[in-house]
Order: sequence, then C-alpha cells, then structure tokens
Amino acid sequence: MLDTGQDIRSNWTVDEVEALLRLPLLDLVGRANTIHRTYHDPEDIQKASLLSIKTGSCPEDCAYCPQSAHHREVELTKEKLMDPGHVVSLAKQAREAGAERFCMGAAWRQVRDGEEFDNVLEMVRGVRNLGMEACVTLGMLKPHQAQRLADAGLTAYNHNLDTSPEFYGEIIGTRTYQDRLETLSYCRDEGIDLCCGGIIGMGESLRDRASLLQVLASFDPHPESVPINTLIPIKGTPLEHREKVSIFDLVRMVATARITMPATRVRLSAGRSDFSTAEQALCFLAGANSVFYGDVLLTAPNAGTQNDRNMFTLLGAIAED
Repeated sequence: MLDTGQDIRSNWTVDEVEALLRLPLLDLVGRANTIHRTYHDPEDIQKASLLSIKTGSCPEDCAYCPQSAHHREVELTKEKLMDPGHVVSLAKQAREAGAERFCMGAAWRQVRDGEEFDNVLEMVRGVRNLGMEACVTLGMLKPHQAQRLADAGLTAYNHNLDTSPEFYGEIIGTRTYQDRLETLSYCRDEGIDLCCGGIIGMGESLRDRASLLQVLASFDPHPESVPINTLIPIKGTPLEHREKVSIFDLVRMVATARITMPATRVRLSAGRSDFSTAEQALCFLAGANSVFYGDVLLTAPNAGTQNDRNMFTLLGAIAED
C-alpha cells in the first residue's frame, strides 16, 4: 500500500507521484479528501478574479496560447496596457461580486523597467488598498523587480511551469524551464507567495503529469497556490486539434496535487467552464479549494459569475468576501 502520509514533505519522487496518479479513482479521491480535511475547511473555496491588463503580441511561442505573436491565425483583439485607475475600478467590482483575490496578467516575455512597470506597481497598490489579495503574471523578472513588487505589497506572483521538464521543449522554445524557476526563486526570496501550476491535455504522458507535480512538490516550502489548467484548444494555435481533457484526468491531477502538497490552495483554472457542477464538485471533493471567478479568464471564456453563484449555493460552500 502507498504511504500518502499527512506530513508535508518535499522529497517526492516521480515514481511515487505516478503511482498515486494510477490509483483506482475512488481510492485516490478518498485519500486526498482525508488529507484535505486535515489541512483545510472543506467548505472554504477561494474565489480569484483574473484580468488581462495587456493583451496579445507576446513574443513567446507557447503552443497553447492565443496571445503569442507567433500564432498569426488566431483571432484576438490586441490591447495595450490598461490604465491603473480603470484596473482598480474593475478590481472593486470583482470584490463586490465576491472575489477575494484579484489577478492581473500582462502578455510580456519579461518585465522592463519604465513607465509600464511603474503603472503595474500602481495597480498592485490600488488593489491592496481595496483589502484584496493582489497577484500578477508578467513573465520573467529580475531580482530588483521582484523586490519592487514586494515593496508595492504584492501578495503572489503567478509563473506556471506549464508541464514537465521532459515535455517542455515540445510546447515552448523561447524560454527555458530554468528561466521559470529563476523567476520563482526571485519572488520567494522577497517573501512573495508563489502561484505556480501547469496545463494538462497538451499531448503529455501520465509520466509527464507526475513529473510536473513532483517538481512543484519539491519546492520547500510548496507553492502557496497551484492552478490546474485543462487545455482550451484555441483555433489558430498549434494545439487547436487536441481533444478536451476528461473530468477523470482532472480529478486525478487535483487529488494527487492535494496529497503531495497538503497545505496548498489547489485552483481549478482554465477549462473549468467545460465541466458541470457535479463534475466540479468531484474536484472539490478531491481537494480543490480555489477557482478563477468571473465571465472571462484572460482571453478565454470562464464559467460565469452567475453560474458560479448558483454552484456555490448548491454546494453550500462559504463565499469568501
């Protein structure tokens, strides 16, 4: 029998994680739920709102992303960096709708010092002044930029690993895995929480999924939040013909993330709108305790605020305000 334990550890092996992913589903979910209840209130589901503050023309070549300038056939309205005052007003609306965390994403390869970065810092300060958690995803950082974000009060930095080190080169060629790890280390050094996860459904193997989770679970401490995304096949991207992910594959990823990272927020992210309330409830049972909340997720459709309100009412979950 596998020893899942309830102690937080950072020495999981890929073989151990893969063995968890291969467990009979109900056994896996049962183990994950036991650990989830040890570390979390099972009715506490965090709601985070996500806004694209600068859209399109990204020089990265990520095969899944419609914002990449490499994918010229994608139909996307490009937008320059938004005005800080407007962003803060949208954050206030999100707060009034029930969101606790406000996440801001800019389609950049890396942060450049100057007026645009200064504007992002102003956005962070504005969101924090609303009493909300503030998270940004801006691409690669240098150490002094992480320090400036920390000084502005940033709660968390999102920088996903996307997939396993072994499969990574099949998806991205313009940035290395080590580049991502370095940016995460700069944020950790400044006391910024890490929001770091990946995507399933891009053609990776079960071993790749295990390897991704093993890398995340090897962080010490673990990332404070781990978003689990299912690929949204966007027309015009290299992955447009990939089949949609099965709910059972998503549940296995959520449950295994919960077992290997007991205290982490496991967030249902991109692709959630493809799943019914009952299917999402199975994910919550398996250990998910955060969602991206709102009608749009960067440039992709999301479950919708009213649909989520109905779901949370049905589930009886605590609505964090």
